[in-house]
Amino acid sequence: MNTNETTQVTTAEQTKPTLNDKGGKYLTFRLADEEYGIQILKVREINGIMEITSVPQMPMYMKGVINLRGKVIPVIDLRLQFGLAEAEYTEQTCIIVVNVGREIGIIVDTVSEVLDIDSENIEAPPDVGGAVDNSFILGMGKVGDAVKILLDINNVLTTDELETVIAGAGSSAPSF
Repeated sequence: MNTNETTQVTTAEQTKPTLNDKGGKYLTFRLADEEYGIQILKVREINGIMEITSVPQMPMYMKGVINLRGKVIPVIDLRLQFGLAEAEYTEQTCIIVVNVGREIGIIVDTVSEVLDIDSENIEAPPDVGGAVDNSFILGMGKVGDAVKILLDINNVLTTDELETVIAGAGSSAPSF
């Protein structure tokens, strides 16, 4: 292998994400009886539940849109997106505004805390075979005796689902 080939391999290896790259700060929240986390750098803000305007003919998980300081933000209920039972919203229910190339709101049961999880405490998601799509799971964060399911928020919605949500919000969708 010549020097140019070595450089190309090294560059490709550096851009490939590994579990070692996933350590850092995570905002943790609850859905039903499970704790989840998303990278804090994806979080724009956290709001209590507010008036959500329904959008006709949208999937069940898309609850509608909110007006956040003059900006229309689509909102999805993460419980419904994950196939969990719908729950009544309480004073603990929050809308986390995240950036997935565009800002969207995700409804969660309650926000827990921000945790700093070292990369050595993050394991790959369990291999459950091809029957279950777990591409939206970044890893499993071990915190003490507990395990937090760390989400790759960019993959929680498929490209088609994201385009549907954005179109439903009445915005011009970015090209994917």
